[in-house]
Amino acid sequence: MLEVKHLRVRFYDNPQQNEAVHDISFHMKHGEILGLVGESGSGKTVTAMAISGLMQRRQTICSGEIWFDGKDLLKCSRQDLRLLQGRDIGVVFQEPMTSMNPVMRIGPQVEECLKIHTQISREERRQRALQALADVELPEPEVVYKKYPHELSGGMLQRAMIASAIVSRPKLLVCDEPTTALDVTIQAQILDLLKKINREHNVAILFISHNLQVVHKLCSRVAVMYQGELVEEGSCEQVFFHPQQDYTKRLIAAIPTRRKRA
Repeated sequence: MLEVKHLRVRFYDNPQQNEAVHDISFHMKHGEILGLVGESGSGKTVTAMAISGLMQRRQTICSGEIWFDGKDLLKCSRQDLRLLQGRDIGVVFQEPMTSMNPVMRIGPQVEECLKIHTQISREERRQRALQALADVELPEPEVVYKKYPHELSGGMLQRAMIASAIVSRPKLLVCDEPTTALDVTIQAQILDLLKKINREHNVAILFISHNLQVVHKLCSRVAVMYQGELVEEGSCEQVFFHPQQDYTKRLIAAIPTRRKRA
C-alpha cells in the first residue's frame, strides 16, 4: 500500500545543512501498524509530513519515491495530491488545540473533509460526523458536535481530531506523536482507540513517537531513525529484544523500568 524508496528531504533556507531525511526506504501493508521512532530531530516528523503531502514544496527539496496505492506522491500535482489528502490519507497531529480552528465548532471541522471530497448532502455529512464522533467513543456526540475546541479537555479534543481524520474512512492514518501531550491514563485510552480503529476499519497506521513503550504496545513493526537515517527495522519483538544497532540498544536501555526508578 505504501512504499517509501530512497527518500531525501532538505530545506531551502539552509542548503548547507545535512539532509533532514537521508535516503530512507520502508514499506507498509494494508491494515498494518508501523511505529517510526527516534529522538527529537531524527527526521520522524519530516518523513510523516512528506508522506502526507504537507511539506511546502517551495521550502523543501524532496527526492526519491513515495508510492501510495500505485501513485508516486512526490510526482503528483498539487491538485491530485489534494484529492488524496483527507480522503485516503488522514493525519492526527500532536497538539489538537493548535491544529483545530478555535472559532469553528467541532462538528463542521469533522465534516470538512466530506465537504471537500464528496457531494453528499449537508444532513448526511452531519450524520457521518456524528457517527465518527461516536466511533472515537466521545460521550454525547450531539453535544460535542456543537462545542468549540476550548470547551473540550485535551483527551476529548484529541478524539475529535481522530474523528475528523477517519470520517472519510482513509486507507492510511498518519499519527504524529498524538499522545505526547496527554496524561498516562488518557494516553492509554487513545492507544486503545487507535487499535480499535485499525481492527474494525482495517486502517493502516503510521505511528510517529519517541516513546518506545507506547510503540511496543501499539505496533506490529517498528522502524528506528537516527540523524535522518533509518538505522533498523523489524518486528517489535525482534527490535526490542534482539536489537542490532548500538543506537537502538541505547534507546531501549533508556526505557524507564521499576528497577531504574528505585
